[in-house]
Amino acid sequence: MGAETRVRSIGMRHYALSAIGRNRPGIVAEVSAVLLAHSLNVEDSQMTILGGHFAMMAIVADPNGTDRRRLAAELDEASVRLGLEALSLRDLGGSDLPAPEASHIVTVYGLDHPGIVHAVSAALERSGVDITDLNTRLVSEDGERLYVLMMELALPAGLTPAELEETLAEAGRGQGVDVTLRALEGA
Repeated sequence: MGAETRVRSIGMRHYALSAIGRNRPGIVAEVSAVLLAHSLNVEDSQMTILGGHFAMMAIVADPNGTDRRRLAAELDEASVRLGLEALSLRDLGGSDLPAPEASHIVTVYGLDHPGIVHAVSAALERSGVDITDLNTRLVSEDGERLYVLMMELALPAGLTPAELEETLAEAGRGQGVDVTLRALEGA
């Protein structure tokens, strides 16, 4: 993100919208059509395919005070048409929460086994580090299942990258995985 800052529209109602379902073309178009019909604005979102399933999380702004019940009913109808397994709309109210600014990226790479995400995220928690984005992938290399974890981080004031590198190296040794930390370009 660099010098950019995520900003939410001040003083208006916001909703968190999440959906998951078997992937197929048209999910984003249909869900966004319902949002547009209510003049809602998608301010922040992540949409991806995970294990053959489409997954979405979005923060939408409601500048005109839409009828929430009607919106929810129309989203439910779209969910049925699309064959989604889950769709959720949560009212976040109108308060603004500051979004932490990512400054570093961590990459973890090693043989797949349970506990990698927990070990690394627990080490980050102990250091007061905010995870602003997290992605994982399972890849096959020479017949072995390798786990790749990438996280964007916001370091707290007073924590140096060198201190965090040592904490992450210890977590990596405990899991038998390689961990690297680097500054995000432009951060």
